[in-house]
Amino acid sequence: MKKNTLVMGLAAATLALAGSAIAWADDKPKVPDSIKDTTKEVQKEAEKQIDKTKKDVEKNMDKADKKGVKVGEAAPSFTLKDTAGKEHALADLTKGGDKIVVIQWFNPECPFVVKHYGKAGNTFNDLYTKYKDKGVVFLGINSGAEGKQGAGLEKNQKFVKDWKIEYPILMDMSGTVGKQYDAKRTPEMFIIGKEGKVAYHGAIDDDSKTEKPGSTNYVAKALDELLAGQTVTKAETQPYGCSVKY
Repeated sequence: MKKNTLVMGLAAATLALAGSAIAWADDKPKVPDSIKDTTKEVQKEAEKQIDKTKKDVEKNMDKADKKGVKVGEAAPSFTLKDTAGKEHALADLTKGGDKIVVIQWFNPECPFVVKHYGKAGNTFNDLYTKYKDKGVVFLGINSGAEGKQGAGLEKNQKFVKDWKIEYPILMDMSGTVGKQYDAKRTPEMFIIGKEGKVAYHGAIDDDSKTEKPGSTNYVAKALDELLAGQTVTKAETQPYGCSVKY
């Protein structure tokens, strides 16, 4: 009996609380129209700001995408010294309109570069030998900062000698030229046509592993087409290798 009475009491209390809640909901104060209007205006302004921010972000992303030089654009000029201290200016090489310039971003301690010299293969020296008498100039650029992997004048002088590299390896320890071109990998390749515009950008070949050179040399194919007066059919590929050590 006592148990039933307790249950009945709890039920009554619960109903009373529910009734109070309903009454409060019915009697709660209404928000004035002026406050509603202000809230709508604030919301509208916030949406405008969000939209503006979104457009600004997209604009900045577009700018970021345009960093560096693209195929078909004029190659940025530069003047750098090689490992022997001799200056080389791109403008001097392209001003006559009769030279094609091949640029390789270089790091002698990067395994993706090493595989193209010595025992594994002799890709770059062979390319130089094949095309040097056909109006093609080869340049290597090391944009590594002092103290980083593969950087330093003496170290590069040693590798030039050991690997019997006959074309200039230019020192860009400030990284200025590398950043102009937005070079990210070693080896990363740029071919500049006779008119001074980038005709090819990307990998040296089709094998992104470190063991051996690939079966398809993109640079050789591009050079053959340019020398034949043709447009490069595969003007852009994905460069592979170590990151440039800025």
